[in-house]
Amino acid sequence: MLVFDSFLACFSISCLIFLLRLFLHRTALIHVVRKWAEWIDDRLHVHQHFKVPELTDSTQQENQFYRRVSLYLNSLLPALEDSDFTNLVAGRKPNDILPSLDDDQVIRDTFLGARLSWVNQIKRDDRNQVVSRSFLLRFKKKDKRRILEPYFHHIHTVSEDIEQRKELRIHYYSNGKWKPVPFNHPASFDSLVIDPDLKTKIQSELETFLNSKQYYNKLGRVWKRSYLLYGPSGTGKSSFIAAVANFLEYDVYNVNLSQVVDDADLNALLLQTSSKSLIVVEDLDRYVPGKSRARISSSGLLNFMDGILNFQGERIMIFTTNCKDGIDLALLRPGRIDVHIYFPMCDFNSFKSLASNYLGVKEHKLFPQVEEIFQSGATMSPAEISELMLVNRSSPSRALKSVISALLLSSKNAGKVVPMVCDSAVSPPTPRSMAEDAVHAWKENMPKEIRKLYGLLRLKSCKRPASIDDESQMIER
Repeated sequence: MLVFDSFLACFSISCLIFLLRLFLHRTALIHVVRKWAEWIDDRLHVHQHFKVPELTDSTQQENQFYRRVSLYLNSLLPALEDSDFTNLVAGRKPNDILPSLDDDQVIRDTFLGARLSWVNQIKRDDRNQVVSRSFLLRFKKKDKRRILEPYFHHIHTVSEDIEQRKELRIHYYSNGKWKPVPFNHPASFDSLVIDPDLKTKIQSELETFLNSKQYYNKLGRVWKRSYLLYGPSGTGKSSFIAAVANFLEYDVYNVNLSQVVDDADLNALLLQTSSKSLIVVEDLDRYVPGKSRARISSSGLLNFMDGILNFQGERIMIFTTNCKDGIDLALLRPGRIDVHIYFPMCDFNSFKSLASNYLGVKEHKLFPQVEEIFQSGATMSPAEISELMLVNRSSPSRALKSVISALLLSSKNAGKVVPMVCDSAVSPPTPRSMAEDAVHAWKENMPKEIRKLYGLLRLKSCKRPASIDDESQMIER
């Protein structure tokens, strides 16, 4: 009886293990059966194929629909834990690892009850260089009328949503193609040092532009806006461009006219840009046809600004120049340039904004002296003043004194009469005083241990001749 009970217990355990293994194997078995059923179903139906190339066959320009399909298919890729095989790439954050499309990888999709598949087709030459890219769509022919148009609309909707959430990029044109890199410029309208009323007006205009698609369509006009930024170097034109890009969340296309071969190349790079973009042409005056070595004609530049090829909607075009006097008026007429914005040298109001941003100072006893110097006609660019504040940011007083000294020096070099400064703490700049400012900034940024060592060395130097002592006096207490 004991032997029978033992046998029954072993048999029960074996049956339990068998049932457990069968249950665990069931999911794999179901997967195999489903694959067989799909294979048989595919053989019983006629299929339709659609190819989406990266470049158009006729003009070899970028196919915008290819980019949308690429965004959509990447959103369909399974998570890492669900993937049997996939490429891995770095994500937006340093620790992010994301799946990516592989050569000839098949991506399956379902839409309105229909099964579809995409193949990422990539052709390479003997040196393993990519020759062409395309996506091949496959679905049952009987589903074509029912799903094709809604499915493509679905792809557009999803890809637009992805674009709105993606990181911004700046594109550089090289060897006939745009090459994107991440755009992480921190500039914003809050940090811009321009007239507050002008800043508010520009922001309001950009917000109106974003919501004006139907209005532009009703007028029969391309949905775009163009700006000319002009003024001396260092007055904030590049920061303004970055602030606009961040405000609109648009990619930036930086057009370097010196690298454009001819009018056809200029048209080609324009056709390869996308909507919701900021197209930037810097130093326009350097490439005006007839006045430079530019390889583009006047008509080519005019067509680039508002020609028939400039049809992509929702874009901003920004041109910059140091001086617009030498530019042909035909380039500046309304329609080609909608808004002209002048960026002047720094004045006292701009100086106060810089002091607030860089030094956290809204009022200071030296402000009246700075204002008096500005009123006398002294000028410096905001970039020059902000650099002085940045270097001396640990001591607002020293930063303001260095700005005053620099303003006095610039006025002296320009031959302007500058009023005498009342405060004895500030005197016209000399090589010695400028060296003192440099040493002060250097000492302030030294680690604590090095400053202690420097102090010991200075005590020893007191026993040296007077000439050495005089040099040590440049260190401010």
